[in-house]
Amino acid sequence: MSNHAHHTHPAVVKRLKRIHGHLKSVIAMIEDERECLELAQQLHAIEKAVCQAKRALIQDHIDHCLEDTLSQTKKDTRSDQRSLAKFKEITKYL
Repeated sequence: MSNHAHHTHPAVVKRLKRIHGHLKSVIAMIEDERECLELAQQLHAIEKAVCQAKRALIQDHIDHCLEDTLSQTKKDTRSDQRSLAKFKEITKYL
């Protein structure tokens, strides 16, 4: 298995842990029967935070994995095809 860790991963993990805590708070708010408007606002904030984390992860993949593959001096057509297939797959999540 190859190493897929990137310099942005710690920041993404930190963001996801904050989101996790925020989500637990919203669950408690629902259980405490808080107002729907307040709940919707909090869920919207969580949704935006998840989208930002996803965007950072995908951008990092594009910036590093794809560029690294394409800049390799040794050209391997199968490797290029796999990289292109992975790129096409990940863009579905944008």
